[in-house]
Amino acid sequence: MTLARGLRLYPKAIGWSVLLSSALVMEGYDLALLGSLYASPAFNQKYGRLTPNGTYKVPASWQSALSNGARAGEVIGLLINGVVSERWGYRKTMVGALTAMVAFIFVLFFAPNVETLVVGEVLCGIEWGIFQTLAVSYASEVCPVVLRPYLTTYINMCWVFGQFVAAGVNRGAVQRHDQWAYRIPFAIQWVWPLPILIGCLFAPESPWWHVRKGDHEGARRALQRLTSGNDPNFSIDDTIAMIEHTNELEKELSAGTSYWDCFKGIDLRRTEIVCGVWIVQTLCGQNIMGYSTYFLVQAGLPTVHSFDMSMGQLGLGLLGTMGSWFLMPHFGRRTLHLTGVSTLFVILFIVGCLGFSDTTSAKWAVGAMLIVFTFVYDFTVGPISYSLVTEISSTRLKTKTLVLARSCYNISNIVVNVLTNYQLNSTSWNWGVRAAYFWAGTAFICAVWEFFRLPEPKGRTYSELDILFEQRVSARKFKSTKVDPFDGEHQYTHPSEVMEDVSLEKIDKQ
Repeated sequence: MTLARGLRLYPKAIGWSVLLSSALVMEGYDLALLGSLYASPAFNQKYGRLTPNGTYKVPASWQSALSNGARAGEVIGLLINGVVSERWGYRKTMVGALTAMVAFIFVLFFAPNVETLVVGEVLCGIEWGIFQTLAVSYASEVCPVVLRPYLTTYINMCWVFGQFVAAGVNRGAVQRHDQWAYRIPFAIQWVWPLPILIGCLFAPESPWWHVRKGDHEGARRALQRLTSGNDPNFSIDDTIAMIEHTNELEKELSAGTSYWDCFKGIDLRRTEIVCGVWIVQTLCGQNIMGYSTYFLVQAGLPTVHSFDMSMGQLGLGLLGTMGSWFLMPHFGRRTLHLTGVSTLFVILFIVGCLGFSDTTSAKWAVGAMLIVFTFVYDFTVGPISYSLVTEISSTRLKTKTLVLARSCYNISNIVVNVLTNYQLNSTSWNWGVRAAYFWAGTAFICAVWEFFRLPEPKGRTYSELDILFEQRVSARKFKSTKVDPFDGEHQYTHPSEVMEDVSLEKIDKQ
């Protein structure tokens, strides 16, 4: 299927996927919001403590509790989603999470002290954890192969857009000195869940989920609502038959849908790759992207303009994500991801070298290099990761594999955040800019791992990927190896005989 045909045939699926993915705007918004609020005098006076110099400041311990509280909540939400969404479906799980989100924002808005604020962050983090894997699973299942990379990478754009909005809101509220300096930013979080919740009430369920539940008619109704019906060469029955064929093939290759099955047989390799891709995001130096404005302030840029600089940096991130859409059809996922990590290694090494100079020009150069880092990251590693994790995992274990991988991401992110604070804090290790050397080293290790372990899923159907993993094809040979998922070795007879008058040759063409 060409891109043009996919856009004509699946406009409804695109719309529903974009709607559910938009829930990730809230996560990006809140995580960026907290970091900015620490610079707000009104926020510090409300939730901080009086320091010896007469100003109020939220203690570092409570700053860590707020940031890591949200991460801990996300891990809980991920584990909940792995069980609930597979039992009740993506749509019902999303509706329940959005309803809870509306209620838990009240905790943040009316929090009388920092302890209650931490509780609110944990409770909201549970919903963000559900959104993280549910949106990407839904996007990968409701659209054909040709649209899959665009809709999964769009999730990264939602995350960056949330950060962009947070920077803008803080830029407008930073000059206030009353309670609304922090209450307005918290209240804006109610803007997102209500319209998304209303839309999700009418959203179709994934046809893959219906097939896994043995509901052929439900899958047919869902696919009818996801497609336009204007293509005379498209057959819903053929598509449902291929979904069922893929599902049965995966049952033959690796029966079971529990968390333990993610570590058995060929699925162990797929779990390793998916977890590795998301861990690479945290180990390639992503954590120091937000410090470009810090170094620019050190170089002499007025503090009030640091918000403007951060908005420009996030704007480049949005452009980078859109740029990846044009590169993926030509270069594939593995090539872009590996090139991106390798480029980030070079940038970090240069930043570390600049750390030996304490001149103003060197600080400006560091800030500029970190802005370039942001653009490269959101051009390659950031969005491409979402496409890779959905394509590498099997359809029957997709939700649980993504839950495990995103949990690894959040746990590693907590460790990375603690390390970064120690590295840059003048009262701790005080590495300063030279901390970039450390992350250059981790980025190099990530690049080596990807060269040997990361396969290329570009243009492959889920059944083709199943066969490639079953045959234990080397990651570097995935792109060139030819497979036929409909040969005699992998055929099956479905008990409902829905494939009675659909030949395998016709399905292969479809």
